[in-house]
Amino acid sequence: MPPYPNPSAAVRTASVVNEEIRTLWQRSGGLLSPDDETEYQRLLVEWAAVSGTDVRPAA
Repeated sequence: MPPYPNPSAAVRTASVVNEEIRTLWQRSGGLLSPDDETEYQRLLVEWAAVSGTDVRPAA
């Protein structure tokens, strides 16, 4: 799975992506596996892109 969303794919709303993030955390019981962590990072980038939020840590 690529680390970044596919630009040619349909754009989902921030609320849809947020719900998927919540589901991932709930399904994992609050402890992400390495595969879940990869998926979480991908979803976080997608969410930031559609919500206009910068998810990079402050320097």
